[in-house]
Amino acid sequence: MSADKRIPVSEETRNELHNLKRPGQTYDELLSDLAQLRRRQDLEQRFVDLEEQARDDLTPLDDV
Repeated sequence: MSADKRIPVSEETRNELHNLKRPGQTYDELLSDLAQLRRRQDLEQRFVDLEEQARDDLTPLDDV
């Protein structure tokens, strides 16, 4: 593991993170899991946006 870094957070945020942490899970693991979840959500949203855009670009069969 690389050198430890400190990330300043409010007491409220620290408590929220603590409540999300599973027994035995480190904060590093928790933050990594949260970052991965965010990337997945962003990717899913991009697919939803593309699907909506594609629908807008399609011509209904009745109009053909």
